[in-house]
Amino acid sequence: MKGMTILGARPQFIKSACMSLELKRRGVQEVMIHTGQHFDASMSQIFFEQMNLKRADYFLDIHSLSHGAMTGRMMEEIEKILLLERPDFTVVYGDTNSTLAGALASCKLHIPVVHIEAGLRSFDMKMPEEINRILTDRISSLLLVPSQAAQENLAREGFESFDSQITWIGDVMLDSLLHFRPFSTPPKGIPKENFILCTLHRQENSDNKERLMEIIGAIEEAGELMPVVLPLHPRTRARLEHEGLKLDESKVLVIDPVGYLEMLWLLEHCKIVMTDSGGVQKEAYCFGKLCLTLRDSTEWVELMAQGANFLVGSNKEMILGALHQHLEDSIIPDLDIYGGGKASQRALDALLNFFKETP
Repeated sequence: MKGMTILGARPQFIKSACMSLELKRRGVQEVMIHTGQHFDASMSQIFFEQMNLKRADYFLDIHSLSHGAMTGRMMEEIEKILLLERPDFTVVYGDTNSTLAGALASCKLHIPVVHIEAGLRSFDMKMPEEINRILTDRISSLLLVPSQAAQENLAREGFESFDSQITWIGDVMLDSLLHFRPFSTPPKGIPKENFILCTLHRQENSDNKERLMEIIGAIEEAGELMPVVLPLHPRTRARLEHEGLKLDESKVLVIDPVGYLEMLWLLEHCKIVMTDSGGVQKEAYCFGKLCLTLRDSTEWVELMAQGANFLVGSNKEMILGALHQHLEDSIIPDLDIYGGGKASQRALDALLNFFKETP
C-alpha cells in the first residue's frame, strides 16, 4: 500500500513526525510532498533535521503568493505527482492552503483523502483556515478528529449522512510532543524560568495595523511585569517593518524563530503563554500552562471549558487584565482528551480498517 503525505507548514511537520513512524512500522510506503508554503529555513528545514523527518520526495517551492494563486499552483503541481505516483490514499493535515490543494487534487483524481484534524471549527469565516478546513472535510473520505467537539461539529453539519467515515483518534501533535520532549533544548540567552512565552503570526493580527499595535502595546507592557520571550515569525517581522512599528526590546526579548526542540523547552519552562497559534494553545495545555489566546475565536473549545485557555482578542486592556488575573494560576492537564499519545496508532488502525471495508 502506498500513501501520499502533503505538507507545507511548520505545524504539519510536527504533526506528521509520529504518523510517518507509524506508517513505516505498519509497512505502508509513504511518498511525501513539501509544497514549500513555509520555505524559510527557520520554519521548515530545521524541523526536518531536528525531528529526523523523512526527507520530502518532492519539493514544490510554492510560497509568497496570494491565497488563490498559491492554492492553484499547488493543485497543478500536486496533480502531476499524483498521476505519476498513483497512491492508494492521500494524507493532509490541518487547515492550510497546502491542505486544501492536496485534498482537491486528490479528490478530483478519485484518490481517497485522509484528513487529520478534521471537524475543527472557529466559526469565523474571515479566517482563511476556516474555509480550508470546511472544504477539506467535505471532500475527505476518512475524517480523523482530534477532539470530542470536532466530532460534534461534523455531526451537526450532517457529515454522518455523507459518503465518509468519521473516527476519533486524538491529537497527533500530542504524540510528537511526548516523543520529543526528552530531547528539548534551551535557546541561547533565555531566562531559565519566570518568563512569558509569546508567539504572533496570524494574518488577522499581523495584517491589521490597529490589532497589531494593540497587541504589541500589550506585549511591551507585559514585559514590565516579567520577561517576555517572543520568537518573531518572519511574516510578523515583515509587517512590523512595513507599518513602521518597532518593538521595545528593552521590555521584550525578541529572538529568531526557534526549532521544535527549543520550542518544547520554552513551553515547559515558561510561566504563561500568549499566542494566536492553534497548535501552541494545545501545546501550552499539555505542558500544564495557561494560555491567553490573541484571537476572537478558537477551535479548541474544550480548553476554554477547562479554564485553561482564555480568548483575549487584540484589545490591550483585555490582554493585560487577563494576564494580571491568571499569571500565577496553574492547571493539571488531562492528556486523555487528546488521545494520551496514541493518536497515530489509532489513525493507522482507522486507515487500514477503511481499506478493508471499502470495496
